[in-house]
Formats: sequence, C-alpha cells, structure tokens
Amino acid sequence: MAAAMAGKVVARHVGIMPIPFRPRLAAVLLILAAPFALSAQTRAVQAPDPRRAPTEKPPLHARHWLAITGKPLSATAGAVTFAKGGNAVDAAAAMLAAGCTMWDTLSCGGETQALIYDPHTKKVIGVNALGVAPSGATAEYYRGKGYRFPPEYGPLAAVTPGTVGGLLTMLAEYGKLSLAEVLAPAIEMADGYPIEAQLANTIERQKSWIKQWKYSPAIMLTHPGRAREAPDAGEVFVQKDLAATWRKLVDAERRAQRAGRSRKEAIYAAYDRFYRGDIARELVRGVQEDGGLFTLQDLANYKVRIEEPVHTTYKGIEVYKLPFWQQGPAMLQALNILENLDVKSMGYNSPAYMHTIYQSMNLAFADRDFYYGDPYFPPEEPVKGLLSKEYARDRAKLIDPARNDPTIKPGDPYPYQGGTNPFAGLLASWKNSDFVPPDTQPRSGQQDRTVSPTPTAPEADSAFMESFYAGTTSIESADAEGWVVSITPSGGWVPAVIAGRTGIGLSQRAQSFVTDAKDGPFNVIAPGKHPRVTLTPTLALKDGQPFLSFAVQGGDSQDQNLLQFFLNVVEFGMTVQQAVEAPNLNSYQMRSSFGGHESRPGRMEVATSLPESTREALRRMGYTLEFAERTSGPINAILFDRAHGTMWGGSSNHGEDYGIGW
Repeated sequence: MAAAMAGKVVARHVGIMPIPFRPRLAAVLLILAAPFALSAQTRAVQAPDPRRAPTEKPPLHARHWLAITGKPLSATAGAVTFAKGGNAVDAAAAMLAAGCTMWDTLSCGGETQALIYDPHTKKVIGVNALGVAPSGATAEYYRGKGYRFPPEYGPLAAVTPGTVGGLLTMLAEYGKLSLAEVLAPAIEMADGYPIEAQLANTIERQKSWIKQWKYSPAIMLTHPGRAREAPDAGEVFVQKDLAATWRKLVDAERRAQRAGRSRKEAIYAAYDRFYRGDIARELVRGVQEDGGLFTLQDLANYKVRIEEPVHTTYKGIEVYKLPFWQQGPAMLQALNILENLDVKSMGYNSPAYMHTIYQSMNLAFADRDFYYGDPYFPPEEPVKGLLSKEYARDRAKLIDPARNDPTIKPGDPYPYQGGTNPFAGLLASWKNSDFVPPDTQPRSGQQDRTVSPTPTAPEADSAFMESFYAGTTSIESADAEGWVVSITPSGGWVPAVIAGRTGIGLSQRAQSFVTDAKDGPFNVIAPGKHPRVTLTPTLALKDGQPFLSFAVQGGDSQDQNLLQFFLNVVEFGMTVQQAVEAPNLNSYQMRSSFGGHESRPGRMEVATSLPESTREALRRMGYTLEFAERTSGPINAILFDRAHGTMWGGSSNHGEDYGIGW
C-alpha cells in the first residue's frame, strides 16, 4: 500500500490524580532489570545515552514563532506567512497547502487532523477534517467484490476529500490573514517548483499504478515513453490543474469580499465552491469516470467538525488527543497504564523498560483494534471506561514482567462506566492469530534480521512494512501570542487517483475500515462514516499552559513513537531535539490499519545501537528482534520553555523534515 512512504522511511532500515505506584509488579520489573544495572562507565560504552550524545541536527530556538514540517519548502511557506503578520494557524495552513502541492505523502484530497491551543480561551480545540465513505460504500458492496477490506489503491479506496475543508475551517475560525495570502506560496509552487528526489523517485516506482487511472499520468509522468517517465530531481514540476483549483478558491473569497461579506464568510465562500460548486462537479465527474462512488450529494453533505478533544493526565501533565475516530487515545491508555509503574527507575531502553513499553502498547492497541470507530455513528464507543484510571490499573496487572504475551486481547471497559458490553460474544472469539500470516508465525530459534521497509526487502515483508509505516507528514507551529498548532495530515499520497481536471489526488483511507463486525464492531464501513485512522497530533499542557506540541508520520507506529518521545522528555530529561532523535522500539503486535490488517506478535524493531546484553534479554522474553538504523519517528515537536519565555523546536533527523524559527 504505501510504497509512497518508501522515500520517507528509507532511513529506518526502518484532571484525575495519578494512581499510586504498584510495588509488587514494579519490584519484579526492577529485579528483571538488575542483571543489566551495569556501572555508569560500562553502560555508557555499551549504549550511548541520548542525553549525553550530540544530536545530528541542532535544536531550534525561537522567541516569536516556530514553523516545523516535513519539507524545507513547506517550512519556508510557514515562515513567509509569519512574516506577513500571520499567526500560528495561518502558518500551519500555509504549510499544509504547500505540503499538498509537494505531495508530501498527502494531496488536497486527503485528510487533516488538528489540535489547536487558543490562548484567549485557554482551551485545546480539535479539528476533524477526515473524509467519510461515499454513497454505495457498504460492507456488502466490498464483500461482493471479493474484498475483506476496501482496497489499498484506486477510486474504491477513497473517502471524501477533507484536507481542503479542514484548511479553510481552521483559517476562517482561528487565523488572521486572507485565504489569498495563505495560499500564495502553494499557488506559486503549483505553477512550478523544483521537485525533490524523494517524490520524483516515488513517482517512478509507482508508475504502473499511476497509469491505471485516466488523469494521473499526464500530471505525474512528465516524460512518457522514456525509460524514466517520472520527473528528474530538480526538474520544475508544473501542476496547472491544481494551480487553477487553488486560484478558484481565492477567486471565491475575493468575490465574497467585494459583495461586502466578512473575512470569515469570504473564506467559507471558498469552502462552498469546493464542496458544492464547480470544483465539486468536476471532482465527482472525474472520480466516477475512473470507477469511484462519489456523488455530488456526498460532497455537499460532508462537514468538517470542530470537536472537544479527549485527554488524560500523566503525573499532572494534561495530554490531549482527538476523539476515538483515530488511534490517539491509545497513547492516553498506555500512559494511564504506565502511570502505575516507575518506568524512570528501570532506565532508558533497559530490557525491563522496553518490555514494559511493549506490553503497555499491546494492551492499549488491542483496545484500539476492537473499540475505536466513528463516534458520530452507532454503536457508541465506551470512552469513559477506556480512559478510566481504574481500568488502566487492572489492565496493568496483566503484564507478565518476564515474557511477551502474544495472545493479549482487548479488555472490557464497560463495567468501568457502569455498563454491559454489547459485543461480549465477539470479544470472546477475538484472536490475534486470525491476522497473523502463517509464514510469519514465530518459530523456535528464529533469527534476528536487519529490516528495510523499501523495495529491496523481500516482497511480502516489504509490502507489510511499507503499509505499517504508511503516511504522512506532520506540522507544528507556535507564536508569541500563544497559539499552538499540531497537525497530522495525510491521504492522497502517490500513487493517487487524480480527480478529473482538479489536480486533486484522492485519499486511500477507506482501506482502514473493516467489512465484518468480528474484525472490529465499531469500524465497519458505511456511507457517511469516518474510518478509524492512525493520524494523531498531540498537545500537552503543564500548569494549564502549553508544554509540548508533537506529531509524527508513520501509520501504526505513530502513537508508539509519540509515547516514547513524551517519556524521553518527561521521565528522562531529554531536550526536544534529543527526544526526536533518540532510539525507540516499535511493536508489530497490533493489527495493521492498512492492506491486509496483518499482525506480527512478538516482533520488535529496535535500533542497531542496542547493546548485545539487552538484545539477549529481549530474546529470552520471547521477542523476535529486527534492527534499524533509526527507529524514532520521524517526530517533529515544540517545547515551551516557561522559565526563559522561549520555544525549543525539534525537527526529525530521518529525512527532509525541517523547521524555521525566529
């Protein structure tokens, strides 16, 4: 599914009071760690401490604003927007539009998820700009075509475009500048910009898919018939149709302004043109010509939602995520579990620490796979129970401190909110083994491997790795007024179906649905429904003020890496740049949200720098290890230094992520 991601992951070789610490389990974990409690000098030789090692990229420091995202040109668009007098929302919207134009693992037809801190209300706001399944996209329809899950590519993988609506809604509600000012960098880029090697090479790898759809080749394959049909790195890449679409939105704003409408009303006039006007008509015509299901009514009915986020506390720090239509609450559940354990005393990336993180994520992600789904559709998710501190305490008791449990199942949160589980039968029959391919079952004596989620890996495993880390980019921005924005946009990555003459690549997010309730009763596809997605921006407040803003690309790995980043800062005292570069672990025990939704119980990706003593301890715990040069993201983040009135920016060292500050 996500060979589009290969370029971005090639460097990986891949208010509630805290619950008291549980002495019994903690004692066992500390005993387990004891054989590895080497002297400080020996430990430093075997495993370099990220807090003492130099970072590959410098931290960013700023007083006035920060703009961080997945590409240098996109970050520049944010900086330009700040220079025009825009706030952090304006800058984030400009970076989002630029990222869509650069196909930074997303297009304008994808989806956008955002958390915004409003310094005037002192509240965190959620923006749900995820598309929904179109008319006719029923479970029966897909099963009738032989699909267990909607396909990874093509028009039947698409949900309605959400990113444009999300961009316009954020800008109208919380920005300062006009749409024309914010879209100016993206329009100039659509007229032609020097394409980077990462995107150009992805297009070349995916050209056989691109050729299957009517309007995609003319835009993507600039040298038809040549051995290399994709653009060359550095070539000026022109997207006339997309430039025209951007200009139509600006034209709608200007017409409304001339008619005497307010700034907000003028931006929403552009929204109406996209979802109900000539852009919508051309988009639907083009989609249907390629075999898609969209109707004009689907676009007219689509609605970007401003939401109240969910949150938990970890040692007094408030951590915010979007609601249960995305996986972010799994990180909150994991933090609730870990709050019962003294993870700091285990030591950063000790065997006991890594095992405990893995097991906590297993418990949280098992709940994700069963209970998460669109809260605007029945059945109602058991939100209160899932985020209950008591539920987390009881889930923590399931952790075997000596060994991985490959059979861990979703829990039953309903009693923790005074209810009865309506899906008790499905829960009883839930088995991880149903999603484990037979040829990947762990075997006695199975050897470790160095892995690479690129086309050079074995074909079956390469497809799994690419899909597991699928999507996206991330956007972080903040300003001196106090606005803070964290966005994880995605969808419409290469290869994408381009809808008619709009220049807009369609989302592939329908593949995250299931078609049978036994595979996840809250996430069965239906027209008008949001899929449960992996995209997960994060904001944390300390003493009621912004403390951290952070997000990451990488499909099902996102909340795994964000969890460890947060602990790196909070428990281990790393700077934000150290924390975005520090080695993490990645579990594959949860069910993938992409492709065949496969699971690999006991499989753990670790950094090649992990010392042999730790490797051997993890093997004895039942893990199959895979090694990667970098395992931490790529995470982008902002930390707010209240003592000095400044901001620290961390920009990932994985690929082309980039930040600019002032």
